[in-house]
Amino acid sequence: MSTFTKYKVGLHNVGSYQVSGKPWVTGAIDLSAAEDQSPLKLTFPFVTNWIVISNNSEDVGKTVKVGFSGQGLVNENLYFEVGGEGTVSPKLEVKATQLFLTGSSTNVSVMAGLTFIPTDTIDNPNVSTVGAYKNWTGSAGI
Repeated sequence: MSTFTKYKVGLHNVGSYQVSGKPWVTGAIDLSAAEDQSPLKLTFPFVTNWIVISNNSEDVGKTVKVGFSGQGLVNENLYFEVGGEGTVSPKLEVKATQLFLTGSSTNVSVMAGLTFIPTDTIDNPNVSTVGAYKNWTGSAGI
């Protein structure tokens, strides 16, 4: 007798990443407005397939620090920078539920392709919670 296992989307479901991502965009983010320079947390409604960050500041000195955890940005230097004056990151093909930004740029845009994997269904030992931050974090050793 055979057993039927219900097939569903998840982190290891190849089909979720083979199709085009559902578009998600936010723009005109002013990172210089944060008085305490704490990271801005963007939370995606579904797990991402890819992410692109644009620093649209007209000043070359206005940079954006991008991390996959607030902890990595604040304490551990686990981030990368996107320079100013219209600099765009490469297309980052990553599974993420959150993105953390800080810096001096006054005009940042983030575009992502989303899968249909709900963030609340993630059951992965590499997802950790450190303080208020839950994600695949630098604190968990990305």
